Amino acid sequence: MLDSLSPDQIRSAEKTLSAGTWAITAGAVLFSVLTVTPLVERVTPDGWDWTAPILPLVVDTAVVIVVRLDATVARLGGSSGAWPAVLRWMTGLMTLFLNVGDSALKGDVVGVAVHSVAPLLLITTAEAGLAYRRAINKAVERIERSRAAVAEQREQQQRADRERERAEREHREQQARDHAEKLERERAEREASERAAEREHTARMERERLDREAETRREQREYEERVRREQQQREDALRREQREQAERSGREQQAREAATQAAREAVERRTVNTVNGPVNTAVNSQPTVFTKMPEDEARAYLRSFREGEKSVRQLADETGWSIGWVATRLRESAQEGEPAEALA
Repeated sequence: MLDSLSPDQIRSAEKTLSAGTWAITAGAVLFSVLTVTPLVERVTPDGWDWTAPILPLVVDTAVVIVVRLDATVARLGGSSGAWPAVLRWMTGLMTLFLNVGDSALKGDVVGVAVHSVAPLLLITTAEAGLAYRRAINKAVERIERSRAAVAEQREQQQRADRERERAEREHREQQARDHAEKLERERAEREASERAAEREHTARMERERLDREAETRREQREYEERVRREQQQREDALRREQREQAERSGREQQAREAATQAAREAVERRTVNTVNGPVNTAVNSQPTVFTKMPEDEARAYLRSFREGEKSVRQLADETGWSIGWVATRLRESAQEGEPAEALA
């Protein structure tokens, strides 16, 4: 139950004990002085009656000292040894004997009983007060130890709580660091992935550019090869055409030479017939051998000559076509030759 008392309640109990003890002591001292003084006066020589109160005051002072010092020592939780106990009992018994001495000498039992109340109460109060103070001190020490243990337990709990909070804080900080490191790794991986994707994109674009350039070069080569083939084909066709024209020209030249020879022979025959006599109309009335060339052969024959090599009239006489037709074909041949020359 003492453990549940507050420090104020304990101090209040100590004050009550101290106040009661001093009240009883003061009453007992006053009662002792009043009771013992007449006894001392009767046994004191005449002229020294004024010294009668000194003895009870000395004895009561010793009682006060004992009560006061016992209270102090008890409050300090110590033990004063045997001499204070002897002093306490001696002063108590002296006070008792002095207070009951007068009644005992007169044989007054009631007076002995009445006058023994105050000294006995003082002795008992001193011993009880000392016991009370020692018990209170022990209880206070126990309470203090209990409270110290509780405080230590609380302090340990607080230290444990602080340690737990520190551990939790360190755990949270570690988690935060781990999370930050994870985010940093993810950011680094994302940046590395983006850089790799960018490099891959750049490499792909470069490959596509190289492929386009290669395709362009290939198409250019194919185009140039096609142009060369077409040019070769045109040259081959031109050479064949020139060869065919040369062959046709040769044939036409042979034909013209043959026609010229035939015409010359016919003229000679007419001249011979005219000089030698009448012309045999039955023989010389045949048509001339030279006739008008077919249109295709005439066109080929006209293309076989370069511009200005022969006149239009000569070509008209040789092909048998009119001068206008020959001029038109020459102009068409010149217009057809211009794109071919530009292409070459």
